[in-house]
Amino acid sequence: MQSLQSLHTFALPAHCQKLVRITASEQLHAIDFEKPFFILGEGSNCVFLDDFDGTVLQMANRGIDVNEREDHYLVRVAAGENWHQLVIKLLKMGITGLENLVLIPGTIGAAPVQNIGAYGVELADVFSHLTGYHIDKQSFETLDKSACQFGYRDSVFKQALHGRFVITEVVLKLPKQWQPVLGYGPLRDLTECEVDAMHVAERVMQIRRSKLPDPILCANAGSFFKNPMVSLELAKTLRVRYQSMPTYPVDENTVKLAAGWLIEQAGLKGHRIGGIRVYDKQALVLVNDEQGDGEELLAMITHIQKTVFAKFTVELMPEVRLIGRGGEFSKGVEHG
Repeated sequence: MQSLQSLHTFALPAHCQKLVRITASEQLHAIDFEKPFFILGEGSNCVFLDDFDGTVLQMANRGIDVNEREDHYLVRVAAGENWHQLVIKLLKMGITGLENLVLIPGTIGAAPVQNIGAYGVELADVFSHLTGYHIDKQSFETLDKSACQFGYRDSVFKQALHGRFVITEVVLKLPKQWQPVLGYGPLRDLTECEVDAMHVAERVMQIRRSKLPDPILCANAGSFFKNPMVSLELAKTLRVRYQSMPTYPVDENTVKLAAGWLIEQAGLKGHRIGGIRVYDKQALVLVNDEQGDGEELLAMITHIQKTVFAKFTVELMPEVRLIGRGGEFSKGVEHG
């Protein structure tokens, strides 16, 4: 048995039957995918709730290649590279477009699965294509943006290709003409003509560090719940009762709410169950600061979901991937 506690940032005690580090894509040909397996990057967006009865494949391949074109850069990155380090490296090279996504933890390979996003920018906005190993076909394939079916914190890798595709390389398309995205929350006071991409990145890092605890110092998995999408009708009803409630229009019929605001207004900031606590600086974050376990975390998730639903009739779903003995599972709202 191999310990997983140091391989996921929430640091719950867990083990797996076998751990394999993938440093070259060709190794995937030799993996027995008939047995239970889980693809792991840096473990910043998954939580092992219990011992995993299978093999954990840790993506650790490396490599960054920048190809300059007339009006954009194509940046080819191996799945095992660190996302934040890539953003900083490109900014220092004068290549912009990822500055709003700075300091997001995890690897390149994990980014498309989640369609990572922050401060008005999503991976899909800068994505060209990716390559990976199709387990059913036992061959490598390239998928374009359309094939990845990106949605809000969603992709085909969480749906039709869930557990059937291992991302080995991602290619980003970054325009040479910089277009700052400053319309989200604390970035609104920045003026386009007065800032450059590095200034935006520095502001984003400042904001994130003020709200999110360092997992090295306090075990956590970042933002734990997705910001819920609700109907325009429900959003209007809630705004009558809660005039300060932040809302973000998605389309003419849908509005995105701030999960952290909902949790805080439900009186749950600082709430503790066993070793698991709602972070006192940002209610969207759960922390494992007193050696919690999987049962306590599940109890916390359920308590938050039920409390928020009782107050707002809004369902919260975890953004973090939950891994049990048999693999990943969904933790929906339990009514009644």
